[in-house]
Amino acid sequence: MEYNFKEIEKRWQQYWTDNETYKVTEDSSKPKFYILDMFPYPSGAGLHVGHPLGYIASDIYARYKRLQGFNVLHPMGYDAYGLPAEQYAIQTGQHPSITTDQNIKRYREQLDKIGFSYDWNREIQTCDPEYYKWTQWAFLKMFHSYYCNDEQQARPISELIDAFPIYGNAGLNAAQSEELHFTADEWNAKSEKEQQEALMNYRIAYLGDTMVNWCTALGTVLANDEVINGVSERGGHPVEQKKMRQWCLRVSAYAQRLLDGLDTIDWTESLKETQRNWIGRSEGTVMHFKTTSSISFDIFTTRPDTIFGATFMVLAPESELVNELTSPEQRQAISDYICKTKKRTERERIADKSVSGVFSGSYATHPFTGEEIPIWISDYVLTGYGTGAIMAVPAHDSRDYAFAKHFNLPIVPIIADCDVSEESFDAKEGIMINSDFLNGLTVKEAIKKTIDEMENRKLGYRKVNFRLRDATFSRQRYWGEPFPIYYKNGMPYAVAEEDLPIELPEVDKFLPTETGEPPLGRAKDWVYEEK
Repeated sequence: MEYNFKEIEKRWQQYWTDNETYKVTEDSSKPKFYILDMFPYPSGAGLHVGHPLGYIASDIYARYKRLQGFNVLHPMGYDAYGLPAEQYAIQTGQHPSITTDQNIKRYREQLDKIGFSYDWNREIQTCDPEYYKWTQWAFLKMFHSYYCNDEQQARPISELIDAFPIYGNAGLNAAQSEELHFTADEWNAKSEKEQQEALMNYRIAYLGDTMVNWCTALGTVLANDEVINGVSERGGHPVEQKKMRQWCLRVSAYAQRLLDGLDTIDWTESLKETQRNWIGRSEGTVMHFKTTSSISFDIFTTRPDTIFGATFMVLAPESELVNELTSPEQRQAISDYICKTKKRTERERIADKSVSGVFSGSYATHPFTGEEIPIWISDYVLTGYGTGAIMAVPAHDSRDYAFAKHFNLPIVPIIADCDVSEESFDAKEGIMINSDFLNGLTVKEAIKKTIDEMENRKLGYRKVNFRLRDATFSRQRYWGEPFPIYYKNGMPYAVAEEDLPIELPEVDKFLPTETGEPPLGRAKDWVYEEK
């Protein structure tokens, strides 16, 4: 007898629909189990093979858990906002919601043919105001919070608003963008705008200046995986690194909690180690350096004992210090180098082991010996980790070694009996040499003594650093959920919760305005009335 799979599948799938076989209701008599797939982006091309590859596996597991007696919640939805729909709208003049709806219907048809056990009553579309009402609500909660380091938790920003007029910020141990110090009198003397700027320094959801992948042709910021060889994946347009004002989430404040939490979850040790490396906790020292032109800057290092092996300094091309420390003779060379660097993402810079750089024309002063140390600019230093500046110790760091060899800079070993004629000696043990008051000590002893000496001379201080950075997200374009924020005197204020959701306005075009504002700038009468 022939197996007519088309007829059989169609009949049973209709039966499942008619009888709501996979509908899930709350049932306290059963143990709960939640299985969530990554929602697909509904493109016009339909599902690709990678979608069912993962969905089939999770569907098998959902069925298995149901048979074990669990009340299984296994929903499906669509990551429906995004650049492709907006680009199509620009080309055709058709509203992105129309093409998105058409694509979702196509996806749903394909998913139904496969026969997944989803409860379609719980379908989610991220462009639905009833959905993003709650992401806007979550944003407001973060905007109205700061992170208390003492309690290791988020606390209402209202606590700071109440405390600053009485105590200033003395004794406040909170996650912040920059170190601020002000008394109660100084706080009370600030204007409303200045107070809001100070509060922004502590908010978990805050406005900050960050380096992004900016595509002028598309008029938007792109994620790293949307940039290939310096151009946009969509359209092949040039992309450059640019510092822009972005909304950020202070994820870095939670770094230690995330690290500690890895010990409490049932993951493989290899996956946990990958996460530990991603969070990247390192104990080190912030060291103060002065330049011969009286400009000061800090560097972060996990090996303060290597200070006597530092033969040059390196600044990230994006560092604000570059402009201050570039000599007139080197300005054109530095400008050309920065333009070249802007075309590369941070991921590309980390992966590329080739050597490049330009001398700034300035010198730093060694904090202990007073000797002059040349300051270079190179793209192997990034702004996101530490301070965007390093002291280079070529004898004991492989990238510093390659840089020194390439530019014929001094290489001074500070560990006894190590051979640095062909490569750096990266081991973290041995007896110190060529290191003034550290000579004869072990590396471990030298680290402690260096930190003690720096703190005694006020040349630096101990600090724990993390590789994990704050998350950033952009809103240059139209087809995305609006931030629940309005502006007064250039400062952001939160809309009232009862006014959520803030929905997208109608615009005549989906392009940036003639003055360079994002497409939302075309909205007419899109204003917020303060109650």
